[in-house]
Amino acid sequence: MKKHEDTITPEVIKKHGITEEEYEKILGFLNRVPTLTELGIFSVMWSEHCSYKHSRAVLKLFPTEGPGILVKAGEENAGVIDIGEGWAISFKVESHNHPSAIEPFQGAATGIGGIIRDIFTMGARPIALMDPLRFGDVNSPKVQSLLKGVVSGIAHYGNCIGIPTVGGETYFDDAYEGNPLVNVFCLGILRHEKLARGAATGVGNSVVYVGAATGRDGIHGATFASEELDDNSIEDRSAVQVGDPFLEKLLLEACLELLHGHSVVGIQDMGAAGLTCSTCETASRGGSGIEIDISKVPMRETGMNAYETMLSESQERMLMIVENDQMEKVNSIFEKWDLHAVEIGKVNNSGIMTVKNGSQVVAEIPVKALTDEAPAYHSSPCKPVYIEKAQNLSDCEIPEQYDLGDIILRLLGNPNIACKRWVWEQYDHMVMTNTVVLPGSDAAVIRLKETNKLIAMSSDGNGRYCYLDPYEGGKIAVAESARNIVCSGAKPLAVTDCMNFGNPTKNDVAWQFRKCVEGMSEACECFSTPVTGGNVSFYNENPWGAIDPTPIVGMVGLIEKEEHVRKQWFPDGKGKIILVGPLGDEIGGSLYLKEIHGLKRGLPPRMNLKTEKGVQDFVLKIIKKGDVLSAHDVSDGGLAIALAESCINIHQDTITGIDAKIPVCLSGREDFALFGETQSRIILSAVSEKADDVIEQAAKGGVQARIIGDYGVDSFCLKVGSKSIKIELPEIKQAYLNTLEELLKRNE
Repeated sequence: MKKHEDTITPEVIKKHGITEEEYEKILGFLNRVPTLTELGIFSVMWSEHCSYKHSRAVLKLFPTEGPGILVKAGEENAGVIDIGEGWAISFKVESHNHPSAIEPFQGAATGIGGIIRDIFTMGARPIALMDPLRFGDVNSPKVQSLLKGVVSGIAHYGNCIGIPTVGGETYFDDAYEGNPLVNVFCLGILRHEKLARGAATGVGNSVVYVGAATGRDGIHGATFASEELDDNSIEDRSAVQVGDPFLEKLLLEACLELLHGHSVVGIQDMGAAGLTCSTCETASRGGSGIEIDISKVPMRETGMNAYETMLSESQERMLMIVENDQMEKVNSIFEKWDLHAVEIGKVNNSGIMTVKNGSQVVAEIPVKALTDEAPAYHSSPCKPVYIEKAQNLSDCEIPEQYDLGDIILRLLGNPNIACKRWVWEQYDHMVMTNTVVLPGSDAAVIRLKETNKLIAMSSDGNGRYCYLDPYEGGKIAVAESARNIVCSGAKPLAVTDCMNFGNPTKNDVAWQFRKCVEGMSEACECFSTPVTGGNVSFYNENPWGAIDPTPIVGMVGLIEKEEHVRKQWFPDGKGKIILVGPLGDEIGGSLYLKEIHGLKRGLPPRMNLKTEKGVQDFVLKIIKKGDVLSAHDVSDGGLAIALAESCINIHQDTITGIDAKIPVCLSGREDFALFGETQSRIILSAVSEKADDVIEQAAKGGVQARIIGDYGVDSFCLKVGSKSIKIELPEIKQAYLNTLEELLKRNE
C-alpha cells in the first residue's frame, strides 16, 4: 500500500471527527499512516452512532437477562424473546433525528426502512410499527412543516411496504425547537428455528451483496448523526439517505425466503456506515476475517471511488454470508424478486477486513480495531446548575384557578393531550388485518394470526420529568409504558429504548444520561422487563441548547386470550368508575404547570415502584377475571384529563358523560387534585353489581381503590372540594378531537 502522509493532514483528520488521541490509536493498530478510505472507515465505525463510545459503560447498568430472552441486547441487530409454543417476537426502537431535521420526509421514511430491516434481518416478519415523535412549538410554521414532512415520510414508507403503523406519541415542547426527535419502533414475529444471526463464519463462505445498487446518498450519515446541529447543518443534506419502500418490500420477501431455506450463515443490514459496518461487524461476531472486492459492488452512479463506496448509506441493501455451494440458489431467489445478488468476497480466518478495488488493496484493518477495541470514554458526570433552582417551587407561586371547567377544556385542546388522529389517519394501521386495538388507546394490540396470542405495544417518555429529575423521570418512563401495557390487558415482557440526549462530552449531559439509565434500570428490574436493545442518540443540540433528556421506552406485552383485551374508553351503557392507586396532588413538572402557568419547575412526581407494581398486578388480575370493562392510566394532565379521555370513544365518534367526585388532598388545592400527575393510578369501569367486589379484591391485595362516580350520564360533572364543574359533552368532544387538525389547517 502507498504512503499517505500527504493526503492525511491534521485538517483532514479533524474533518472526519477523529481526535488527536484517536488518530494515534489508529496509527498503533495499523503501524502506518492510513489511506483516506481507511480513515473514513475508522471515522464512521468510531462515531458515537456506531461505537457508543460515550455510553457503553453506562448501558451495562441495564438488566439484559431473562427466562424468555433468545437474543439479548448488543448481540445482534435486534432483541428476540420467546412467547411460547415455538414462537418468538423481535423488536427494536431506533432514531433518525438529525436526518429528519434536515430532510423531514426522507429522514423519517428511511428511519422506517432501517428499523424494518433490523427486524427481518433476525428472520422475523415485520408486522407493526410505532412512531414516538417530539417537535418544538406547534404554532411555529417551521415546526408545522417538520411535522407534516415527518408524518408524510412515515406514512409513505409504511403504507407502501404494507406494514401498519399502529401507535406512537406526538409531543410538542420548545426544548425540541430545531432538533425534532423521530424515533421508530418495529416488531416482527418468527419461529424459533427461523432465527437468523449476523456472524461471518466458515472459511471460504461467500460474502454476498443483495438489494439496491450503491449511490452517493448518505455518505458520512453515521458521523452526521454524531455531531450537534448548527446553522450550517442544512449543507449536510447529502448525508440523508433516500428510500424506496417498494424495493424494500422485494428485499424483505427475498431475504425471508432465503433465510427460511437455511442457506444463509449470517446476515446484516447495510444501515449506518453501510458496507463498512456490515462487513466488519459480521466478521467481528464470527471471530473471522473478511475480504471484499468493491469493483463487484452494483453501482447506480458512475465514477464512485473506494471511499464513497465503503461509506455510502444507500438504502435497501443487505450483506449475506452464504454457504459456498449455495450461490446458485441465492441467485435464483433474488432473480425471481428482480434484485441484485452479487458475490463480492469471501470469509477467511485472518481477523482482518481487507477491501480491494480490483487488484488494488484500499483498506486493510484488524476487525477488532473497528469494533471491540473502539475508543470508550468515561465522563465525569456533574449535576447541572439549573436543577436546584428548577426543582424549587412553592404552592404560593402558582395562582389558584377558579374556572376549572375552562382549564379542563384548555388542556384537552392542548396539542400534547388533544387527539392525534390527524397523524395516525395518514397511516394504514389496518393493513395485514392484525390490528385489534387501533391507535388512540393506551397501547396498540396486534393479533398473531398463527397463534391464539396477542401482543401489546407501547412507547413512552416524559422529557419534562427527566429535565427536572432524570432519575425519577427514567423510572416513570418505564413504569408508565408498563402501565399502558397492563391497561390493554397484557403482561409486560421486555423493553427496547431510544436514549435521546445532548452532547455527551458535556458533564451535565453525562449526569442526565447516567441518572436516567439508573432510574430505568431499577424500574426494569421491578417489572421483570429486561432491555433487549435499542439506540443511543446523542448530540441532540442546536445553537440554542440541548433538548430535554428524553428516554423513549418501547415495551411489549403478551395477551393470552382476546377476551382479555381492554381499551381506555368507557363502554356503552352505565356503570361505576373506579380509581385504583393513590389520590395524590403532585403538581411539580406537570403539564398543567407548563401550559397554564408557563412553569417548567418543581419536583416531578415520586415513583414508588412497589406501589406501582402492586397496582399493575392487581389491575391485570381483575382484567383477566373479567370484572372490569375498560382501563386507562392517569398521566399528562392528571385525573381530570384522564377521566375526560375515558369518555370519548374516538373510533366510534361517541361520548358518554360522568358524574364523579374527586377528594382534595393535603394541599387543599382543587386544581392540584384535578391536574396533579401523581403516578401509579388507573381508571377502571365496571358494571354496578361488580364494582364493590373490585374494591374488596383490591383491599385484600393491599391496593388502594375507590369508587369515584358513575359513567353513562348526560354531561361531564365533577365535584372537587367545594367546587362543582359541569361541561356539556359536545364541548369536551370538540376540544379533544378537533384542536390539532384545526390548528394545522389554520396555518396552511
